[in-house]
Amino acid sequence: MAKLFIPPAYKSHLNLKQTEHAIKTVKDHFQTALSAELRLRRVTAPLFVMKGTGINDDLNGIERPVAFPIKEFNDQQAEVVHSLAKWKRMMLADYEIEQGYGLYTDMNAIRPDEELSNIHSLYVDQWDWERHISKEEYNIDFLKHIVTKIYEVMKRTEFIVFERYPDIKPILPEEITFIHAQDLLDQYPGLTPKEREDAIAKKHKAVFLIGIGNKLSHGEKHDGRAPDYDDWSTATAEGYHGLNGDILVWNPILERSFEISSMGIRVSPEALTKQLAIEGCPNAKNYCFTNAC
Repeated sequence: MAKLFIPPAYKSHLNLKQTEHAIKTVKDHFQTALSAELRLRRVTAPLFVMKGTGINDDLNGIERPVAFPIKEFNDQQAEVVHSLAKWKRMMLADYEIEQGYGLYTDMNAIRPDEELSNIHSLYVDQWDWERHISKEEYNIDFLKHIVTKIYEVMKRTEFIVFERYPDIKPILPEEITFIHAQDLLDQYPGLTPKEREDAIAKKHKAVFLIGIGNKLSHGEKHDGRAPDYDDWSTATAEGYHGLNGDILVWNPILERSFEISSMGIRVSPEALTKQLAIEGCPNAKNYCFTNAC
């Protein structure tokens, strides 16, 4: 826990009981508002999936899942999920979710390779959602449209908390700022990716950082993204690449950026083939659902 930081003289505005109530308030209001804003239906998520099925999310492709044998399945290995990126896409088809609608779930996971800090734990409890979009919506403008909707839900949730706990003042700005990872690099060429995120979040307070996963002008990625996750290779109208990104807000207590959401438009068959080739998968054209390169 070397990266755990407790500010000097820090004291919570709420006691333990109030904190639990506040967490429930946030979760109850946010899921209801998000569901209404994005037209999402609630589904129940799995805690684990079978190894080798290709359903578990690879994250950056290097994290190790927690695995265990199942006696009734002749000790076949199951894996605790990292996230539900692929499972959700399957569920859109299984539930026959109509275009313009989607699903959401309260996902729990274990990530043993997580770098522990104030904002990262071995245990994950997060909202996961997926929406059925049209080919015409496969663009950066639609992505920004959805991000703006999510941000409005965040602001409404913040206000609900303020109404119930007046000592917790709203701090989110009126609008979220959009910036591409290349523009961020151009602004802060001497900083590391995390330092760049801190700098831009401190300046604008709420930011959607576009283009996570592809190499930038200096030959390095801002951060990793599995090639079969979302689309980080398609060119945008601005001439950059990436139909994905992270929602970042400034945390004044920790004095650093805080990642609220990692999201993006999912890979098309063309983007998947391209991104597998970029990542050096020798069998990119014949990539199958078992993730075998």
